[in-house]
Parts: sequence; C-alpha cells; structure tokens
Amino acid sequence: MAAAGLTTSFLAPAIAGVFLLLLTLTSLPTPSVAARAFFVFGDSLVDNGNNNYLATTARADQPPYGIDTPSHRATGRFSNGKNVPDIVSEYIGSESTLPYLSPELQGERLLIGANFASAGVGILNDTGIQFANIIRITKQLHYFEQYQQRLSSVVGPDAAGQLVNEALVLITLGGNDFVNNYYLVPFSLRSRQFSLPDYVRYLISEYKKVLMRLYELGSRRVMVTGVGPLGCVPAELALRSRNGQCDPELDRVADMYNPQLIAMLGDLNAQVGADVFVAVNAYKMNMDFITNPQAFDSLLRPRTLQWNRTLHSLVKPMSEPRHLCLLGCIPPERTSKSHHCEPIHDRK
Repeated sequence: MAAAGLTTSFLAPAIAGVFLLLLTLTSLPTPSVAARAFFVFGDSLVDNGNNNYLATTARADQPPYGIDTPSHRATGRFSNGKNVPDIVSEYIGSESTLPYLSPELQGERLLIGANFASAGVGILNDTGIQFANIIRITKQLHYFEQYQQRLSSVVGPDAAGQLVNEALVLITLGGNDFVNNYYLVPFSLRSRQFSLPDYVRYLISEYKKVLMRLYELGSRRVMVTGVGPLGCVPAELALRSRNGQCDPELDRVADMYNPQLIAMLGDLNAQVGADVFVAVNAYKMNMDFITNPQAFDSLLRPRTLQWNRTLHSLVKPMSEPRHLCLLGCIPPERTSKSHHCEPIHDRK
C-alpha cells in the first residue's frame, strides 16, 4: 500500500488487488502482437526485487514470501507469488519486467521495460527513513532517465522515445506516507506539522509534481493507484484493533485522499490536454476482498494467526498474543508449527 513498500511498501497497504488493475486494463486497447513496454514505479506493492540489491530491512528475500512460486522461494516480491505488475505484464503479452538494479537488465531486455519500485518509499522523501537504503521516488525517476539513455544506445534516440511514449506505466505510492510516516509513531514530526486534512493536501500537491515529471520524461499512459483501506492492513489490525475490526482512524485516510487524487489527476490531464493519467480504485477492490471473501473462494483464505511480528523484518513482539481472523495467511497445511501472515500485503 508497503505498501506497500511496506504498503507503503505501503506497507503498501492496502494493496491494490490484481483484479482491480485488470478491471482498469479492460479500458485499454487490446495488446498488439508486439507487446508494449511496461514501466513500474512505487513501493512494495509493486517492487519485484530491487530491494534485494540494497542494504535495507525492507526486503522480501526470505519465507514466507514466494511460497506459491514454482520454486517456492522468495523472489523479491512482497507476495506469496505474483504481484500486480506480473499480472499486467501477462495481460499485455509480455514477460515480467526486471528490477532496474538487476544485472540481467541489458541489451534487448531493455525493450520490455523496467521496474523501478522500491519497498518502503512514499511520495515524500522522509517516508520510510527507518529502512535506510531504499530507492526514493526522486531516485526512481532519475533511474528512468538513466534507463532511457541506456535504451537509446541500443535502439537509437528516436526509437527509444517512441517506446517510452507508447509504454504502459504503473505508479503506486501514498500508503507509506501514512503508515510509515504520519502514523508511524505517536506525535510524529509530520503529525505535529500537519492536521490530517492538511497533510493529505500536501501529499497530493507533492504527488502532482512527481506525476508531471513522469510526463516530462515521456510517459503518456499512466495508471495511478489510490490508497486502500489502511486500517484493515494486518499489521495495523495487530497494533490497533482490539476486536479484529479495521481501525477507523486509518480508514479516514482513503476517504480524504482518494477523491483528491482523482481531482488532481483530472487537473493534470486538463493541463497536458490528454487523458494521460488514469485513477485505479484500490479501496473498493480491497474492501470487496475483506467484506465478501466468499465471493473469491480459493483466491482468498481466511486463517487464524498468532500475531508476533510487525513490519517486514522489524521484530516487535506483542505484549500478549493476539488471535485475529485475517485474509492473507499461509494455509496451515504449509506450516508445521505456527501460522504466519504477511503483516502488510494481501495474499495473492
């Protein structure tokens, strides 16, 4: 949501579900024989391995990540298997993009696109500072410029510019700016600096600058995810909920943030004179998972878990075990002892 990156990373929070993006993609043209390139920016909701190349605690290189991949090994994705960019790549008829930091991303593989996302980041550069070495969004955009220079050396500047203009772009940010910044600790610096409504307005204004920079760098088809129900993220339930219900304070965020994001995207599109930016409704899809899991049957499996850890590898035992019925837990047949649950990201 980490989110996200943790959602946010978002902690990524509240993770924009796979189906959510597929619904968005149905409004796009059917992919041609030659698949368009695909670029990904954001946090842990869409990071597919960049953080594995960094000295950071926000990594997905250990079980239970990757348990549903063919190898049953962690791949750097904050997921039991595929993540949203993988599904998008399948839809457009392409192989999954490589992390930008991967040494395999060179030569003709540059034509597929690249994933610049990094778990823990947010719209603001002070988000996720506890994770130390992560690729903040300003650095991701710098890498995008660098990528285009590398691509030009392979296909020439004209072809490189056309590839970028025609590419599909996904950017997922925002959740970490709340769960790994504003609400990270009581009386955080940002919460003392801003009321929540003022903070949301500030984030939206800063996000607009990020998106305009993407446009200046050649992006013309950009999907922008909103935030999901942050108060329903497993880590936040464990920390804040006494009865398993979603935290109402964090759930206020989506009500404030998402409408302003949509309005800002409309302003941007008017400014550039084209429908470049498309809003993705992360909140609705996640609430569908949470409130009506039976409708998704085998895709989501509620399990009881004993919560004894929080964000990624940051171990923080609870004062007493809390048993919660949550989505996203590893089925009991896959564990010999205790059940585990990814604290921030929904299970795919």
